[in-house]
Amino acid sequence: MRKHKGFSLIELLIVVAIILIIAAIAIPNLLRARIAANESSAVSSLRTINTAEISYQTAYPTDGFAAALTNLGGAAGSCSPSSTTACLIDSTLSSGVKSGYNFAAAGANPINGANSTYTAGAAPGTYNQTGVRQFCAIEDAVVRWDANSGKSTTATTTSATCVGWGALQ
Repeated sequence: MRKHKGFSLIELLIVVAIILIIAAIAIPNLLRARIAANESSAVSSLRTINTAEISYQTAYPTDGFAAALTNLGGAAGSCSPSSTTACLIDSTLSSGVKSGYNFAAAGANPINGANSTYTAGAAPGTYNQTGVRQFCAIEDAVVRWDANSGKSTTATTTSATCVGWGALQ
């Protein structure tokens, strides 16, 4: 009689089942890590916006803070600074979407035509896939966060809402 070498069907099914169990454990951890990375990128981008707003106010004192996020950016590749495209942030961020988060910024409270305050916000593009928390900052440059229990994907640009959120540690 010839002896057959190889794996039986049961052995192969057991190996496949073990691989599926390991994948079921690993995938949620991978998704949480991706969400954490996106949130970290959103906070970093808000800090960049804060710096850009201060620079914009210094460079264009008659305008004050930028009226919109697009005023802080410029065209990809080449940029000539002006009050409408200050070239202070990259074109990806000034488009309003970066690393799975939606961004917005708005100047407000004009005094003699110059915006005396601003609010910048970030919200996940797809709740529970690209992020879960919302972030915002006002002219004090403190990044604040909210648990986003309303599952919003729209970045806040209201100062009153932002002030009520907790400061990021």
